[in-house]
Amino acid sequence: MAKIDWKAEVEKRKDSLLSDLQGLLQISSVLDEREATKEAPFGKEVKKALDYMLALGTRDQFQTKNTGNVAGHLEMGKGKGLIGILGHVDVVPAGDGWSVAPFSGVVKDGRIYARGAIDDKGPTIAAYYGMRIVKELGLPLEKRVRLIIGTDEESDWRCVDHYFKVEEMPEMGFAPDADFPIIIAEKGIADFDLVQDTKDETRGQAPVTLVSFMSGLRYNMVPDHAKAILDIKEGNTEIIQMFEDFLDSQDLNGKYYVDSGYSIMELHGISAHGSEPDKGKNAGLLLANFLSTLELDPRGQEYVKAAVEFFFGDSHGRALGVAYQDDLSGELTINVGKLSYNEHEGGLFGLTMRYPVTFPIDEGMETIQRSSAKSGFRVGHYSNSNPHHVPEDSPLIQTLKAVYEEQTGQTAELLAIGGGTYARSLGSGVAFGALFPGRPDVAHQKDEYMELDDLWQATAIYAQAIYELAKKG
Repeated sequence: MAKIDWKAEVEKRKDSLLSDLQGLLQISSVLDEREATKEAPFGKEVKKALDYMLALGTRDQFQTKNTGNVAGHLEMGKGKGLIGILGHVDVVPAGDGWSVAPFSGVVKDGRIYARGAIDDKGPTIAAYYGMRIVKELGLPLEKRVRLIIGTDEESDWRCVDHYFKVEEMPEMGFAPDADFPIIIAEKGIADFDLVQDTKDETRGQAPVTLVSFMSGLRYNMVPDHAKAILDIKEGNTEIIQMFEDFLDSQDLNGKYYVDSGYSIMELHGISAHGSEPDKGKNAGLLLANFLSTLELDPRGQEYVKAAVEFFFGDSHGRALGVAYQDDLSGELTINVGKLSYNEHEGGLFGLTMRYPVTFPIDEGMETIQRSSAKSGFRVGHYSNSNPHHVPEDSPLIQTLKAVYEEQTGQTAELLAIGGGTYARSLGSGVAFGALFPGRPDVAHQKDEYMELDDLWQATAIYAQAIYELAKKG
């Protein structure tokens, strides 16, 4: 058989690929359980995105299946063996500060902009077109290939949990939802709350009462906005100047105003993915750090003091006693994704801890429980996804490595990440693209985008990888 020019095959389909991607990006598929129904368990927009992908599959004559309205697949080929590709069509909230409409899919300056452009709609469409190219070329396959579509990846993974209870587990596969070249290790992910133990404390005569505090929407996002409502007793007008001086000294954007007799402080930071908290500026922690300099009521003071002592300037769990690293997967990180407090019920911190492959998670959580208890907190909600690792000498790794090196001319380095991808739901699976080395990671940030040249190249890589994994020997 003549050598296939995979890049040329992508070139022939660029217009339709881009159009199909824009259609998907224009769906605001953010989890919304307030409007959940049996037909749309995670909200109508999320279901709309799933239906969109299944409709593409039907249009292009793949075998399609909706699995419980929370997942689905598009399949081609015959045979006992099954290769799985796992993508997701749900996205995190857009947030504020975009220079373009976040669900427009606008193309400018060689990029396509939208929430989900790089995480994970762009890579999912690239993988879909990889399948489509192999199918349309009529290449002989020994195994079936299945693109599995999830809809709850950014939250609790209920989609793939349900899917693999009722559907076949692929023998191997990849998730186009992280970085190139190849990610062979993913840290464990523990999401949990530290909840303030409430006490019968009254406002007393404190100069300032923290009425409420709110920052952050998701465990896996660095909050880019924080708001505190304060009851400031008369004669404390210097606090206004202190806040303005703080903003200036830290080069931060924020504002102070009065509403219904209460003083309101708002502060803006920079969002980032929760697996790499140091790439953002946590608005909640920054505002808590300022509030810790005021004479607050006892409960409010305990809350902001804990925020500062446990987390401010420390994303590696040192103050909680769980700092850890290994050679395979690097350092443990903790992101404070949610901060909430009210004067009657106390507060909580919603955390995601990304821990190395060799970290003893049960011992670590016991340590966190003991450390936080000293400051009046306890572990509340807790969920855990164990680390994932595929040996370097596996056939999957070796095949993907050869494809990447042929397509790019670059060495396929083997990586470890703090993010969690669907690869860990497979017995033998890795994350494979679509962010190329040297590109900034703009997932979960405002003005999220994907370079069009990267989109085309990723599609060519996926097409060849699909063929090599499924072809007849």
